[in-house]
Amino acid sequence: MGTAPITRDEILAARAAGAAYVKRTPITESAALTARCGGSILLKAENLQRTGSFKIRGAMNKLASLGTVASAGVVAGSAGNHAQALAFAAHVNGVACEIFVPAGASLSKIAACRSYGATISEGGDSLDNAVALAQERAASTGMNFCHPYDDPAVVAGQATLGLELVEDIPDLRTVVIPLGGGGLTGGAAIALKQHDPGIRVIGVQVSACAPYAHLPAPDGPVVTLADGIAVKKPGVVTRPIIEAFVDDVVVVEEDDVADAMILLMERGKLLVEGGGAVGASALMRGLVRPAPDGVTCVVLSGGNVDLGLLPGLVRRHETQAGRRLLLFARIPDRPGGLANLLTLLADQGANLIEVEHVREGVDLHVRETGVQIVLETRGPEHADIVVDAARGAGYEVEELER
Repeated sequence: MGTAPITRDEILAARAAGAAYVKRTPITESAALTARCGGSILLKAENLQRTGSFKIRGAMNKLASLGTVASAGVVAGSAGNHAQALAFAAHVNGVACEIFVPAGASLSKIAACRSYGATISEGGDSLDNAVALAQERAASTGMNFCHPYDDPAVVAGQATLGLELVEDIPDLRTVVIPLGGGGLTGGAAIALKQHDPGIRVIGVQVSACAPYAHLPAPDGPVVTLADGIAVKKPGVVTRPIIEAFVDDVVVVEEDDVADAMILLMERGKLLVEGGGAVGASALMRGLVRPAPDGVTCVVLSGGNVDLGLLPGLVRRHETQAGRRLLLFARIPDRPGGLANLLTLLADQGANLIEVEHVREGVDLHVRETGVQIVLETRGPEHADIVVDAARGAGYEVEELER
């Protein structure tokens, strides 16, 4: 292990820089993950941090590091959490902030940045383009370009999370951290290893974009649930830190991320974005094993979920659990035909979610109509009872999805 480029004194100074605004986020036991994976598993709920993610730690320290030149304002290219954190840090420091966002950036995140007084400009069709435009803006105006992760001041700020872990968890042996550009994972790893070199640090990337796992960078924009960690290439500052201080890097799949988000929401009552949930996902898939002795802590790095994603996640989960049943039924095309079927299904305890007539593209008798019905059931066995009851009553019913 090489010499840490960030000293403990620098990390303590970063803590002081953010003391007025950075929360000491809670650490909570995860009974669901512990029961499923074994060991003793805790969650660091950074999704409850101010601005919704760990990024405020680095942003506050970056503003502090600029000193008097901060008055020229700050500029960044970002699609989400870095933008919100920088806009907030600029607001509380009384300096101007401009954010370049790629086309299609989350409207809710843009609104959050504007609420802190930031100016938003569209910056091309990718995050790389937005960053390039922000750098050009800084060069032409004298504003301070603020990189989301590849900056020693930012790394020192993110390292304050590692300090909290070692102070709050006496028997800490393994820490599992989402890995994007490497600012959080690298910074926290330095703080953890300075305290105890025996603490294992595992970084987790998503397969759509995993440069630290040596997967090739995808062409074009990256679309993934874990967009907050979708970084195409390692940083000049962060790469050697990750290589020197992180014990392992694992990669999870998109569906695994969705499963982890639902588990954290349903069992832990925690709303966690995809990039923030990858550590839990790695444990659930067995890619990371909990420490045999002592405590394993999973960092939930952010909670800025696009609410439009939630219905799809819930539908997928309900279907996987056998609690969502999609049927196609042929019914007599006469008054009361549909009502009789729905009454029958309700008598079996099924909850009607949606019903839609289907008359096009289906081979129907001249006196028949087709209906597609979405039902909520108590599980696979109950779904079988519902379907059997409908068929037993003479209805021609097909299962389209369960």
